[in-house]
Amino acid sequence: MTGTMPRWMAPLAVLAATVVLLPIVATVARLDWSRLPELLTAPAALDALGLSLATAAISTCLCLMLGLPLGYALATWRSRFKPAVRALVLAPLVLPPVVGGLALLYAFGRRGLLGGALEDAGLSLAFTTAAVVVAQTFVAMPFMVLATESALGAQAGHHEALAGTLGASRSTTLWHVTLPALRPALITGTVLAFARALGEFGATLTFAGSMPGVTRTLPLEIYLQRETDADAAVALAVLLVAVAVTVVALAYRPLSARTPAGAGR
Repeated sequence: MTGTMPRWMAPLAVLAATVVLLPIVATVARLDWSRLPELLTAPAALDALGLSLATAAISTCLCLMLGLPLGYALATWRSRFKPAVRALVLAPLVLPPVVGGLALLYAFGRRGLLGGALEDAGLSLAFTTAAVVVAQTFVAMPFMVLATESALGAQAGHHEALAGTLGASRSTTLWHVTLPALRPALITGTVLAFARALGEFGATLTFAGSMPGVTRTLPLEIYLQRETDADAAVALAVLLVAVAVTVVALAYRPLSARTPAGAGR
């Protein structure tokens, strides 16, 4: 597709890149490099970073484990209610994070829809580390659902039908035919879910609170440091950007780089 873009689009592409890159460059330029080691090795920063990475990894696994079947169901379900259900499932993509946190609080809080039953069972979810994972999963799972559904919708389904005629069960077809074909989409969904979970702020603050070492993730630590030590906030912000960019750069590669040699021949 080299050279096919109309010339009038080039300035718009440059403007779009500027809108995205300029704030990041400005943040890096604001960084106090002389204090960087001190700021990044502070106990509060290390605790917040460790908590963010751990909870984001767990929530990403949950997104993959739950979002893949849900995306598959939406792609194959035939019902007049499908558009409404799909809109509700993908709603966290557009909901303000604070609204998502309130929804989680009303569902799983002590006085929430299921909170009382959880309390009776000895499970207290709100304002715990588990609440951080739930909040991150809530906001990040739609990325996995959307990636899975879109990839399945783009497939013709001929290989699955052929596997069925050869006697393969649905599970065998899923593991050996469908999932290998979905690999690029699953990688994309996983990366986006992890990045979204890593940067989650509003729902976490509302549903889990901000307790050091328990629920205070790196975005929350950045927000608090902004009020007391701007240099620390900038250092942590640059760290968060660096982690997110590294994850995306390593995993979100072009499709051609992940396609085995000879594929499609």
